[in-house]
Amino acid sequence: MKSVIISALVVLAMVQLMVKPGEADVSCQEVDNSLAACVPYLTSGSGNPSTPCCTGVANIKAMAVTTADKQAACNCVKDAAAHIPAIKEDAAASLPAKCNVQVSFPISKSTNCQK
Repeated sequence: MKSVIISALVVLAMVQLMVKPGEADVSCQEVDNSLAACVPYLTSGSGNPSTPCCTGVANIKAMAVTTADKQAACNCVKDAAAHIPAIKEDAAASLPAKCNVQVSFPISKSTNCQK
């Protein structure tokens, strides 16, 4: 029984060493999926974002827990914004506030995600 417990602890220690500290758990695919419903608002800049859009913004906030996660999410948002030529910067900047979600980085094509 003791050898089983020791083996389990060794395996657990090895798994922890394989995970790089500071590595983000946020993927750009997740961020893109979360923001897909926001494209109509971001390109028109009028009215209010849809409920699914705001749910997506809240999902991004929930995904971005650690500093590495926040930087990764920020870079994904920045890249996504850069791929939408018709994006209205003021609509992007106001998106979190209009959704009543406080994110730790602005939504913009020019955000410095390293801060």
